[in-house]
Amino acid sequence: MHGFFLPHVSHTHGLQKHSADARAFSFIKILNLMQNMSHPPQMLFVENVVGFEVSDTHDQLLEVLSSLNFNLQEFILSPLQFGVPYSRPRYFCLAKREPMGFQNASFNKKLLWTPMCVSQTMNSTSQDSDLRTEEELDPVCKPVKDFLVKEDDGGIRNETILQDYIVPLNLIERWGNAMDIVYPESKRCCCFTKSYYRYVKGTGSLLATSENFKCVPEEKLAVSSLKELGLRFFTPREVANFHSFPSSFCFPDHISLRQQYAMLGNSLSVAVVGPLLRYLFAEA
Repeated sequence: MHGFFLPHVSHTHGLQKHSADARAFSFIKILNLMQNMSHPPQMLFVENVVGFEVSDTHDQLLEVLSSLNFNLQEFILSPLQFGVPYSRPRYFCLAKREPMGFQNASFNKKLLWTPMCVSQTMNSTSQDSDLRTEEELDPVCKPVKDFLVKEDDGGIRNETILQDYIVPLNLIERWGNAMDIVYPESKRCCCFTKSYYRYVKGTGSLLATSENFKCVPEEKLAVSSLKELGLRFFTPREVANFHSFPSSFCFPDHISLRQQYAMLGNSLSVAVVGPLLRYLFAEA
């Protein structure tokens, strides 16, 4: 049975420190250990934020994989390319140690921005979106409303939404112009980070629940209008839905609301990772 090794790489690019960032030390340690293993892993799956592909840590990864005779293929993919209205582009590296190889060996040592070479493992919706830009993917994606939790399906009650998830007016007044606002009919929302729910700027989209407003770009809305949109945070279950987690997924009772958002913000998109893993395990 082939070994399988999955390091979830720390975010090393944001501060431009690359391998000097302390968050990269554990990953570099693993790379060093791999070179001294009598039985190194036969397959490798790496995920990181976009920008890792131009870091010196990435250069070290490629150098080690080459020295250990790995065939590799690299991707930058988003759930938008898989029919999910969620913009979360991430870097992925898939590697197989020789004599194993990929079904589409012509893509070895290339950075791909589409799921083209793994499309045989996906449904027709994903295949149709292989070569489209993010803007062109909007019509392909399902609407945001398909990912919302409904009360009649055993979801959160309306009074709970008002109490726990409505965006306070003081935050709207202060950060209204910086908020990313989506509607139930929208075909895209921004990436949810681990700071979602704690902050409203740059941490993920907010949902407009008022039925009195049509979809209007937030830059054209005055703060007074924003207050009437009924803005709320997406619930943890809804964020999990955007990550394509199964309906059976739930957090233990002792995990706080903020901890749930933090864990989801650091998680993976099943819609993206699933097809990649099937492609990785497929025999050439």
